Amino acid sequence: MPRRKQSRRTDVKDIRSILRLTHESGLSVREVSERLGLGKSTVSTYLLRAGEAGVNSWPMPEGCDDDAVLERKLFRQMGRPPRDTTEPDWQLISREMKRKSVTLLLLWQEYREAHPGGFGYTWFCNSFSAYERRLRPTYRHRHAAGAVMQTDYAGQTLPLIDPDTGEVHAVQLFVAVLGASNYTFAFASLHQRLPDWIEGQVRALEYFGGVPASIVCDNLKAGVAKALWFEPTLTATFAAMAEHYDTTILPTRPAKPRDKGKIEGAVLIAERWIIAKLRNSQFFDLAALNAEIARLLELLNAKTMRHMGKSRRELFEEIERAALKPLPVTPFEYAEWKTAKVHPDYHVAVDRNFYSVPHGLIGRKLDVRLTQRVVEIFQDHKRVASHVRSSQRGFHITVNAHMPKAHQRYADRTPASLIANATKMGVNVAIMVERIMLDRRHPEQGYRSAMGILALGRGYGHARLDAACDRALAIEATTYASVHSILKSGLDQASPAREPNRPTPTHGNIRGAAYYQ
Repeated sequence: MPRRKQSRRTDVKDIRSILRLTHESGLSVREVSERLGLGKSTVSTYLLRAGEAGVNSWPMPEGCDDDAVLERKLFRQMGRPPRDTTEPDWQLISREMKRKSVTLLLLWQEYREAHPGGFGYTWFCNSFSAYERRLRPTYRHRHAAGAVMQTDYAGQTLPLIDPDTGEVHAVQLFVAVLGASNYTFAFASLHQRLPDWIEGQVRALEYFGGVPASIVCDNLKAGVAKALWFEPTLTATFAAMAEHYDTTILPTRPAKPRDKGKIEGAVLIAERWIIAKLRNSQFFDLAALNAEIARLLELLNAKTMRHMGKSRRELFEEIERAALKPLPVTPFEYAEWKTAKVHPDYHVAVDRNFYSVPHGLIGRKLDVRLTQRVVEIFQDHKRVASHVRSSQRGFHITVNAHMPKAHQRYADRTPASLIANATKMGVNVAIMVERIMLDRRHPEQGYRSAMGILALGRGYGHARLDAACDRALAIEATTYASVHSILKSGLDQASPAREPNRPTPTHGNIRGAAYYQ
């Protein structure tokens, strides 16, 4: 094995030898290293220093024969010019670095164009890094303009008094902030549920007047179904909102506040500049509370930030507004997504109502999208049915085209046609059918029960059904279940002593028994 060279202290004579062997003899770094017994890195370093000092030839330039002069040239502080050189405006450099495609090299080149004798690139980079560390001791990310909006709820709440009961409700404060300019938005909502969460996001984007490339948010259950770092699962409504605005949702890791450092700071500021200032105020209306929050928010965004020398609004107008993508033509319409199985009667149960789908989908699980006005039903992302959403409960909303051919002949059923069919089976059957529809708020709600009673006549015969209806009317049991129970137990054929027949209740819409004779 070759013997390892012993390290020794170099002097000016060694430097002269390195320059002579390199420029006069044309030896390589390795050959010079072996000839002089120096390390290759040492030879390379001295050649680099000599090149920066302009000593890159042999014989050396005039004035370098003196050892002291040569040493001063080679060993002055690299990258730093004389003390009277103008130092860069680090606040301006920091703001410019937030613009898209701007690099530190570009800013240094522009600085050197303005100050040809200014600082070198290495010193420029190191000094800027030191400035950033002083500015933000926990600095992690430098957000480009338009790159991110971070959102979260404040930990503290605001009191809202119910004017009728005097009860005090704890109102939530939603906060959003843009990464580059720190431009802040705040909005009060009654809860942290999905509708409130979506409304906060939409209002923030409208306040900013544009859409960032991504939205960083906490793992709120209303928006994030599964809080996995690599593949988080969003709720369908939150994902639809992101698609509508063409942005990306990036949930943070649980219990990792530095993942959303901007919003953590913005929440703290909002608590101090909004919640704390409203601590002695009383509000009885959510709209009035949000109006006051909006006023304080304008003051906050107009306040000059000491470390930046400009306000949030000034920075937003200067570097971030133009970087945001434009808002879509229409705002996002809140919609909930649910999964529903098609019942044997080709309807799905949604929000206590029943909406029809094509009968061939019986037994399938379908996706249902509910807005304030419309119910849309999808199979494999393809819409198969659409209905106007009913504001009442217990209704069947049916499209005739969804029915099987054998059922479509029943689609035009009316109270008159049902009573006419019941009359053929007996007077009491007709009265029962009419009573069933009259007892409902809307006659249509009794169609199914009436048709069920008519169907009993096919199984038990018209005479027995008429007797069962007579018995049910006597005890005021005007339901399908009661008539069916009487037939099943055979009570219609029993003849116990019974109460005298009571007259049919007087009602303008009841024709009475004589009508059916």
